[in-house]
Amino acid sequence: MTTVLETDYLVVGAGAMGMAFTDVLMTESDATAVLVDRHHQPGGHWNDAYPFVRLHQPSAFYGVNSRKLGSDAIDATGWNQGLHELATSGEVCAYFDQVMQQQFLASGRVQYFPMCEYTGDRRFRSRIGDEEYEVRCRKVVDATYMNVRVPQVTPPAYQVAEGETCVPLNALPQVGADFERYAVIGAGKTGMDACLFLLRNGVDPDAVTWVMPRDSWILDRAQIQPGKGADDVLARSFGRQLQVIAAAESMDDMFERLDEEGLLLRIDRSVRPLMYRCATVTGLELEQLRRIRDVVRMGRVKRIEEGRLELEQGSREVPPGTLFVDCTADGLAERPAKPVFDGDHLTLQAVRVCQQVFSAAFISHVEFSYDDEAHKNDLCTPVPHPNTHLDFLRTTLQNGANQAKWAADPELMDWLHASRLDGFTPARAADPTGPEAEAIRQASEAAAGKVMAWLAQEQG
Repeated sequence: MTTVLETDYLVVGAGAMGMAFTDVLMTESDATAVLVDRHHQPGGHWNDAYPFVRLHQPSAFYGVNSRKLGSDAIDATGWNQGLHELATSGEVCAYFDQVMQQQFLASGRVQYFPMCEYTGDRRFRSRIGDEEYEVRCRKVVDATYMNVRVPQVTPPAYQVAEGETCVPLNALPQVGADFERYAVIGAGKTGMDACLFLLRNGVDPDAVTWVMPRDSWILDRAQIQPGKGADDVLARSFGRQLQVIAAAESMDDMFERLDEEGLLLRIDRSVRPLMYRCATVTGLELEQLRRIRDVVRMGRVKRIEEGRLELEQGSREVPPGTLFVDCTADGLAERPAKPVFDGDHLTLQAVRVCQQVFSAAFISHVEFSYDDEAHKNDLCTPVPHPNTHLDFLRTTLQNGANQAKWAADPELMDWLHASRLDGFTPARAADPTGPEAEAIRQASEAAAGKVMAWLAQEQG
């Protein structure tokens, strides 16, 4: 038997993007929706995340537009001290469950089907039962395209010899105490979190080996904060970023200047990073990470042998009995950009770099506020997740182009300024024709020209 459901929108995926899209659907339209997800509760990858993970940006910028996450508290202790709170994975999952139960389902306009697999062609089936469903709807919303992957459900790409212990960092709190030596494999934010977990729990930094295939440019979390005056701080930091790019004589000179001004950070200032993934740290966390001196820069791991790591650029001995902590899953997978709006199909993607939930809410607003598909796609030009240092240039260029389009639409600017998920739109200028605003506009134009020239040079 196949059960037939009728609704306006079929949303595939009840992770953060699917929830943020549906929230705007609920508040800005009278549409109905069916949400389908393979997990047992809303939250997507947060259900599989390591237990000590926290948001990498303030809670105030995360979740759905209509409901605050957290209490806007300022952390009084720890390495995030003085900055806005970062929700734990448990808090995020509980929050999304409350949104689902207390807002979506209570409205009578949303039907939710957890533990179900979407099979395509507007059909899905239960993962644990025999039920199958067909959905008759106006549009399908794919909230799974960004393909977030975490170590718990992503086996490592390298081989592990029998007798060696290699675990995803989810297992670190359970098995970490049984070892005296640790090798963290992976240089992204997950690897940073694993190193910080060990240091926070009293592990000697000299007992940690960090396999870092590529060094990363990192963002300073202190510059990404909400609250009174935050818009001015963000406007100054991003405006200053454009001015630095405009003044730079070369791409290398640009990165050096951004580093000197603290607009981009790096763990080892003697190494030029080749990766940029939007990872954030505080100054205190950066100090801790720099305490780890045994950093292996020999490419990716190919195989773990007894007492030895085989890497792309050679081998490296490691003490017997080392616990290998896998942090190599690509949490922000590279996905080719595609039109967000395509007839009766929507594909949720980032329209501001590494701001997925904001992007999903923004796309939903555009869906219910505009009719012309070409115009909607122009407003929602995807900004693919960055990977290399060159992607810092590409995303800066596309972010600026998108923001310029939005700034030309007064209604959109009103929505952006009212959106709690948007922490990056500059405050309304008291004098949009004043000297400061004009300086930023000129810097933006000059920066765009240099970025395009540098990218063309690299690609040529």
